[in-house]
Amino acid sequence: MVSAVRDAIRDPVHGSIPVDLLEWHIIRSRPVQRLKGIKQLGLVEAVYPGANHTRFEHSLGTMHMAGRMAEHLELPGDDIRKVRLAGLLHDLGHSALSHAVEGVLGRNPEIQPLLRGKRATGHEEFTQDIITSHPFGQEAIMIAERDFGDADGLFAEVAEIASGRIPPLGQIIVGDLDADRVDFLLRDSHHSGVSLGLVDTDQILQSLIIYKGRVTLAGQGDYRAEMSQTAAESMLIARAHHYNALIYHPSVQSIRAMLLLALENALARMDRDDAQRRIELFFREYTDPDLLRFIWDKGDETARDLLQRIKFGQEIPLAARFDHRTLAPDIRMALSTISRHGRMRKLFEDTLCKKYGALVSITAGSGVPRSMRTQTDGFLYDESALAAGLVKSLTRQIAISFFSDQQPDISLKDIREQSAKLLSFIRSESYLPIDGLLLLFYTLQNLLSERYGEKILVPRIRNITWLYRTVARLKDQGPGGLFGLFDYSFHTEYGFPYSERLFEDIQILVANGMIYQDQRHYEMEGRWLQRYEYMLTAEGMAYAREVASSYRRECQMLQENLRQERHTIPFDVVSLNIRRYAGTRA
Repeated sequence: MVSAVRDAIRDPVHGSIPVDLLEWHIIRSRPVQRLKGIKQLGLVEAVYPGANHTRFEHSLGTMHMAGRMAEHLELPGDDIRKVRLAGLLHDLGHSALSHAVEGVLGRNPEIQPLLRGKRATGHEEFTQDIITSHPFGQEAIMIAERDFGDADGLFAEVAEIASGRIPPLGQIIVGDLDADRVDFLLRDSHHSGVSLGLVDTDQILQSLIIYKGRVTLAGQGDYRAEMSQTAAESMLIARAHHYNALIYHPSVQSIRAMLLLALENALARMDRDDAQRRIELFFREYTDPDLLRFIWDKGDETARDLLQRIKFGQEIPLAARFDHRTLAPDIRMALSTISRHGRMRKLFEDTLCKKYGALVSITAGSGVPRSMRTQTDGFLYDESALAAGLVKSLTRQIAISFFSDQQPDISLKDIREQSAKLLSFIRSESYLPIDGLLLLFYTLQNLLSERYGEKILVPRIRNITWLYRTVARLKDQGPGGLFGLFDYSFHTEYGFPYSERLFEDIQILVANGMIYQDQRHYEMEGRWLQRYEYMLTAEGMAYAREVASSYRRECQMLQENLRQERHTIPFDVVSLNIRRYAGTRA
């Protein structure tokens, strides 16, 4: 419940949003007011004219939804207030023009600004720093001291909640079904006129409970469980459709690529220290007009021409686009890996840009549902066929687009050769953990498969938790061993080592045709459950063989380690015709 209500704000999405005295003073502070000058969807309004709402409105809406969730979950009054503050402040560190600038940081690590001695790679670090330093005015500090006893401690805790930590409070702000997502789906749909992102907020609220200290879907194999699952599915599907309609629209992608090129052009004309200082201002002080003016003043004629074209709706047209329907599995896998490593992505896109005289942009699906648990101690994606399908749908969203005023003759052979060459170069310098995961399957294949004439017995690993435990164990062998190749973070809150990133990488391998994933059902204590089984595909075998050439020492260590553990590996075998299964054991 909101204490000491100061006023109410009328919102086109939620109606009346009450605010207490502390929230009122924070809303009126400079860091929050800056968000009025940052559009929620960047330059999407070039395609959807009504989509000119700001992160200020979204922050108010997130605060309101976070409060509703916290009240529904019957959290204590002080916790409700903290969650509302985290919702209000969760976007404070967003840069002007938002994700375009974050793209620059990932692609150009040498100009990442230092934040408390560490390189800042995105808005989350700035958000946490701003909230922790709480530059919200003396009135706000006095009220915080009066109501909570310690303003420094309050805002340090709010910063942690806004970052998604401290369950269950952090899950209300950052999670598969969180206040942030609920508001932006409703708000973006309202302003863009695209109704694919609509969600039933009352049904979402009714589906949530606190179970074992975490926000969880309610119900234990009953009708309530079905409705909770349905509510969660509807929101996840709405989010996927929302991204397809708004974020992946070809004109939106073209404008984003044009803006990124113009911004990198302007920053390249500055020395590194000046660029770092200016980028920090992007996240702390600049609004969208400020950043556009910076590009205009510091960029060359090419940058200014791009800005003029954006301003007058003359985006560079789409010349060609290749996606999962037209890209072979090895190219999809290579592009997926490249897209998730900023410096690598820039090198790749710049190389093809010079070759074809076109702007090049790789896009990859994000926001895979991976953490929502059910009251039966399972994951939503395990118990919901729709959620499992959505995981596959999102992870297979890989595309490479070429924007040009001409019609270049683009060769998939060039894309394959350039991506393979770049990945080989990167692997010579550093580890790619998704490579380590693929090599784990490759080693298991070499260790456990057998040939009989025209047949091959292919191993199917039948326990995903074994994969988690094995990767965690291999990682702990120390810096001189396999640490770098399996650089995943784990927690044991679910009773076994779990890594969200590892889960996502497994799904990427599945979506890109490297690994075949099957589901098997089994009975336990009167309930029918399901488990995943995994098998290396022929395409995955061929791709892994190429990857292995860059990690010869690590492959030998993997082979020796797994040979010692062979008797504990949970696997079945599938008999296949060796001609159909082309990627046989080396």
